[in-house]
Amino acid sequence: MAAVAGLAVVAVGGAVACEPGGLNTATVAFTTDQTVTAELQRQKADVRWLNCTASYDDGASPSASATENTVVSVDCKGETDDGKDITVTGRVTRAVSGACVLGDLTAKIDGKQWFHVSGLGDCDAKTTPPVNRPGQPGPTVTVTVTRTVWCQVDPSCHPVEGK
Repeated sequence: MAAVAGLAVVAVGGAVACEPGGLNTATVAFTTDQTVTAELQRQKADVRWLNCTASYDDGASPSASATENTVVSVDCKGETDDGKDITVTGRVTRAVSGACVLGDLTAKIDGKQWFHVSGLGDCDAKTTPPVNRPGQPGPTVTVTVTRTVWCQVDPSCHPVEGK
């Protein structure tokens, strides 16, 4: 069930890599969901579901320059298998899609702080490769055409059953 929580942002954030100016809310929400769920599971807090949203701080945008420090606020709500509320809040300054978030995150279960970290996940992980990479192999399309051949001029040529 935990995997279902991030499906809405997977399509948008799944292929976004961590690059200067590439930090976006979809990637942060998806990656926070993934890394927080993994950490809570590792700490034996059985996550039933978790849903994260993210928004830019202080008028920042996804096109911020490499010299600017883009900050994305994240807010997650969820529930453990035994019905306790999960909340996660924080600010993210770096995300490696699906693998790592850096910033300041606090997770609470049933109102009690479960963890407070400056990063989660594997920040050395390879990012998802970009979709359109010139010169790189890509998907191919195969088209199969089936034709029925009728030989009306030759009396010995009849259509074959099923053709």
